[in-house]
Amino acid sequence: MSTSFWRKNLPTIVLLAFVIILSVWSYIFGYYVPKGAPEINIGSGLLLTAVGFAAGLLGGLIGTGGCSIMLPILHFWMGYPAPLAVGTTLFAVIFTTLSGAYGHLVRKNLDKNVTLWVGGFGTLGVILGSWLFTFLVNQVTLLDLILGLAFLLPAIRMILEGLERSQGKKVQQEGKVIYGSKPMMGFFGFAIGILTGVVGLGGGYALVPGLIYLFDAPVYVTMGTSLASMIPLAVVGGGIKIVQGFVALGAGLLLGAGTVVGAQFGAAIIKRFKPNTLKLIFGAYFLYVAIKFITSYFGIMIW
Repeated sequence: MSTSFWRKNLPTIVLLAFVIILSVWSYIFGYYVPKGAPEINIGSGLLLTAVGFAAGLLGGLIGTGGCSIMLPILHFWMGYPAPLAVGTTLFAVIFTTLSGAYGHLVRKNLDKNVTLWVGGFGTLGVILGSWLFTFLVNQVTLLDLILGLAFLLPAIRMILEGLERSQGKKVQQEGKVIYGSKPMMGFFGFAIGILTGVVGLGGGYALVPGLIYLFDAPVYVTMGTSLASMIPLAVVGGGIKIVQGFVALGAGLLLGAGTVVGAQFGAAIIKRFKPNTLKLIFGAYFLYVAIKFITSYFGIMIW
C-alpha cells in the first residue's frame, strides 16, 4: 500500500486495533457485566459489530453518533434494558465520533475553531445536564415531546429545500468555514450539552440542523464539525454512564469496532452526494427522529 494511504489511515487503524485489543481482553479476562445484560455469543457479537458499522456509516454521512440505530436495536431486538441500552450506546458513540471526525478532518470537512467553541462549552453543558437529570428523571417523557416538536421545523425545512434544489434551482456554493459569533456558538454548544446530559443521547440530532440554520453552515463542513464537537460530549456522557454502571462493556466495544470502520466509509463517500441530496437524507432522518420522540410520549414505540 502507498505511503499516503498509511499516513491518512494510521490513526483509524490504531483506534480499531485498540478497540479489538480491549474486546479480546474483556472476553479472556472477564469484566463486570451489569444486571440485565444479555450474554454475548458468536451470533450476537456479529450482529453488534454489523449494527455498529451501520451506525458509523450513518454518522459519517450526516454528522450524528448513530444513536438512532444502535439504541433501538439494543433495546427492542437484543433485550437490553433501556438504561443499559442508552449507556452502552453513548459509550460506543465515543468511537463513532473519533473515527468520523478524523475522516472528515483529513478531507477538510471540518471547522476547527467552531469545534473548539461548540465542543468546549458543550462539555460544560453535559456536566450540568447530567446533574439536572437527577431532578428531571420523572419528566423524561415530557422532554421527548418537546424534542420531537422542536425537530419538526428543521426536518420539514430541510426536506422542502432539498426538493426545491433538486428541481433545478441554483445550489448554494459549499464553503470550508462556518461564520458567525463565536460566543453564540459557545452558547449553542452549551445548550446542546445540557440536552445531551438530560436526555442521554448524542447531540448530533440538534447540532446538525442548528449549525445549518442558525449559522448558515455549509452542509459538508457541518457533518465533520458536528462529529468533532460531539467527541467531548460523548466521552463525558459515556464516562458518567460507566461510573453509574449502565455500560455493557463487551457489547459497547463490539459496537465501537463496527462504528470505527463505518464512520470512515461515511466520511469517504459524503461528497458523492450533492448538498440538496444530503438535505433530503438528513431531513427525512430528523423527521423520523421527531416522530419517534413524539410517539414515545404517548407510549407508542416505533423502531
